[in-house]
Amino acid sequence: MTNLPDRRTTPDPRDLRASDADRERVAQTLREAAGDGRINLEELEERLTAAYSARTYGELEPLTRDLPLSGTDAAPPGTAPDLRITGGEPTSTVGVAVMSEFKRRGPWTAPRRFTAFAYWGGGTIDLTEARFSGPELRIRAFAIMGGIDVVVPEDLDVTVTGVGIMGAFDDKATGPGTPGAPKVVVSGFSFWGGVTVKRRRRKNRGRELD
Repeated sequence: MTNLPDRRTTPDPRDLRASDADRERVAQTLREAAGDGRINLEELEERLTAAYSARTYGELEPLTRDLPLSGTDAAPPGTAPDLRITGGEPTSTVGVAVMSEFKRRGPWTAPRRFTAFAYWGGGTIDLTEARFSGPELRIRAFAIMGGIDVVVPEDLDVTVTGVGIMGAFDDKATGPGTPGAPKVVVSGFSFWGGVTVKRRRRKNRGRELD
């Protein structure tokens, strides 16, 4: 009988198959490097050919190893790609609660930009099981006599810049995350309401952090 690989063994991320979005991110980094004069046109052509023919993350990683980060689109050198960043089509880009509620949770695909609005209502944006369209998610949250809760995994890089006017905009979750993990920026304001951003361990890793 043929010996099949043990699916219980955690695979090396570098052996996993790369997506079209992964190849395009590397190609964009290479184009910007050529525009900055870091590589010449001959090197650009060679690396682009290799990028578009790459099948795994391990084949993509060497192509940008000697280049600086391109904004937030690349992981630090030597960091395996975060598999939550799928580059897929977002499930939703807007959440509205007017005397009602909205919830975005479970295995949904978060966009690069999400707008949340609550008026005499409430909303929940739970990212603990989410996949991400890009390396950074910007959430604009507006709560007027209502409340919005944003729940993020403990390993994400989080920045909260919102303002509370006769209300609360909690920034206790602000802090760095694991290198290469998605980044979340929460902005907006609350008026006679509240926006809360809290960290939580990912599924099956324990109770919510205080």
